[in-house]
Amino acid sequence: MATKVLVKECQYAEFKQSWQDEYLKWICAFANTEGGSLFVGVDDKGYVCGVKNAHKLSEDIPNKIRNTMGVICEMRLLNAGGLDYFEIKVDKYPVPISYRGRYYKRSGSTVQELSGVEINRLTLFMQGRTWDSVPVPGISTKELDHGALKLFREKAVESQRLDKKAAGVSVQNLLQNLRCTEGSHLTRAAMMCFHPDPESWVTGAYIKIGFFATEADILYQDEIHGPLLIQVERAMDLIFTKYMKALVSYEGINRQERFFFPPDAFRELLLNAVVHKDYTETTPIQIKIYSDRIWMWNPGNMPEEVKVKDLFKKHVSKPRNPNIANVFFKSGYVESWGRGYYNIELACEETDSKLPKPKAEFGGLTVECRASDQYKELANKWNIGGANPPINPPINLPINLPINLPINSTQKALLNLLQENNSYTYDKLADKMQKTRETIRENLKKLQELGLIRRVGARKNGHWEIIEK
Repeated sequence: MATKVLVKECQYAEFKQSWQDEYLKWICAFANTEGGSLFVGVDDKGYVCGVKNAHKLSEDIPNKIRNTMGVICEMRLLNAGGLDYFEIKVDKYPVPISYRGRYYKRSGSTVQELSGVEINRLTLFMQGRTWDSVPVPGISTKELDHGALKLFREKAVESQRLDKKAAGVSVQNLLQNLRCTEGSHLTRAAMMCFHPDPESWVTGAYIKIGFFATEADILYQDEIHGPLLIQVERAMDLIFTKYMKALVSYEGINRQERFFFPPDAFRELLLNAVVHKDYTETTPIQIKIYSDRIWMWNPGNMPEEVKVKDLFKKHVSKPRNPNIANVFFKSGYVESWGRGYYNIELACEETDSKLPKPKAEFGGLTVECRASDQYKELANKWNIGGANPPINPPINLPINLPINLPINSTQKALLNLLQENNSYTYDKLADKMQKTRETIRENLKKLQELGLIRRVGARKNGHWEIIEK
């Protein structure tokens, strides 16, 4: 009766019925990943089938491995039911290993050849480093975006991840405390989070958004550039004003606004994408928005330890870019315990929204968010759908202003607040609307360009004047 080995084929074990020199690739792949064992004389189902000349092979193969790759392996000659077979046990190596000038890695139960970018990634992995920890020569703290730094300090204090004293230190000390420096150099994490143009070094470090009537019919699109911290704020503001405008209903005298997917949940998905993106890929984060769903794609495969099917379950937190993740954690944007999808589930439950559907595909993670049944009912009531995005019914605009203004809901809300008190400062408006100062500044600028408001007097003692049309 045939004997079955005790292990199964997996990331760390491979079965071969006989020896061929091409299996040196498997040895190379084990050395470049987490190590493992190649069993020779075992069939695909795990039964020992035996191998001829086992004793000679057990002497020849270690020499071939050493001579071609410089790798030392443990060779175990075994016997089961009178049949000889052997196990080649390979340890994980601290440096990249090549076989005939090519590099291989283990992915599940397969062997994959590495490209140039993947070889660089492997080198970092072997050194115990991550992509975002690499120093970037030639960048000084003077070149960083003051708005992004100010936003970080404000958010860090507001979230109580840093106290005012820790947040108020010099930029250099702040970045050192965030582990965003190496010696005298800033790292990629500092450059990505705080430099005004990270795309000078990293192609595709932006967010692309489009509104689609059908898969083939795009109506309009935008790109969000700049420091990652600012990208998140700008993308959220744009998506939930221009792309995903709320429908309005009333319960008695109470006005209810409903988006087809809750903003808090989508913010978590967007933050996950920005923090976990594989920035060695040259394609941006892509967000497609339709009248009743959102589709988002983030380049970069999931880590082996975290399966897509387990995202809504308890799982480990293993960010691809831990230093970037640390900046977002200290600013209060994200948790550090793998709770992002738990927060998404809570936000969806509170608003009776459908859970998003994540899926590993196209070399990354896609997430589809579909409209809730309640939203669809409301959309039918307003007769909204097809090729046009939902449009907000007008809110209480200042007297004598035309209803069909080419402005978004943030700008409408600003007009309401300025009607309430035309001396409100940027900071006061930001506080009342729970938005960043940068968002307020940009929207006030747009209202000025449209000729709807003007600034009267000095910056400190002046006020805003609404221009009635």
